[in-house]
Amino acid sequence: MKFFSAGYVLAGLLFCSLPAFSQDTNRYIFLCFGQSNMEGFPGILDDDKGPVDARLQVLAAVDFPGLGRKKGEWYPAIPPLCRPSAGLSPADYFGRTLVSNLPPHIKVGIINVSIGGCKIELFEKDTFPTYVATAPKWMTNTIMQAYGGNPYQRLVDMAKRAQKDGVIKGILLHQGESNTNDKQWPAKVKGVYENLLKDLNLQAGDVPLLAGELLNADQKGACASMNKIIDALPETIPTARVIPSRGCPGRPDHLHFTPAGYRELGTRYADQMLLLLGYKHSESK
Repeated sequence: MKFFSAGYVLAGLLFCSLPAFSQDTNRYIFLCFGQSNMEGFPGILDDDKGPVDARLQVLAAVDFPGLGRKKGEWYPAIPPLCRPSAGLSPADYFGRTLVSNLPPHIKVGIINVSIGGCKIELFEKDTFPTYVATAPKWMTNTIMQAYGGNPYQRLVDMAKRAQKDGVIKGILLHQGESNTNDKQWPAKVKGVYENLLKDLNLQAGDVPLLAGELLNADQKGACASMNKIIDALPETIPTARVIPSRGCPGRPDHLHFTPAGYRELGTRYADQMLLLLGYKHSESK
């Protein structure tokens, strides 16, 4: 009897040590969040509509009825990646550049939860309702209808879903226009970043934060003064890297990038991530 008891204990220990799901460590997951530039300005050129490499996919964070996408499922990463009404964003060419330069056995998955016009306060998990109560109706309609009233939780829920299939390797942020000249912005971003790490059981050293500059002064960016604050983010978050926007073309509204601007900015995000992963963009080799 003692032999069988020990055997049952050993079997139980072995069973408990098995993963609850089959995680593919060669699928790299990236979380993207922010406001309108990360969401993607409406209007997608034919050249950007695909096809894309089959190794690049998006995990739909909302339902896309017109494209046959359901929330929480993987699809080819053809824009829009964020929501049906969105457009091309830096996430698109971030992903495309990665798969073009990573080994062929590596797959890339994108999750994009972004809200045009929002402050970083929208992603503060404990206090966001206070911000939502003051947000304009068009924004709250999107928050409620698309993200069930809580974009931060939607991002976490989709990330947990993605962790069943792959490994989270980085977080991309493009936000700040609505927090222009807010000197507390880096501390607020740190709070959001640390909450994501905690809620997803991640370590900062394994999951860097890439934050993009806003439309630059060389493009007459209306919020370009915020870039000085964004550039200082690594002083608050050591694992943060800032993606420069200088030279990325902007639209006449002086807030959003053109498709060419999104392509270039997304490529710069990817170049930085490739370096962090130990690779180089092929054109830089």
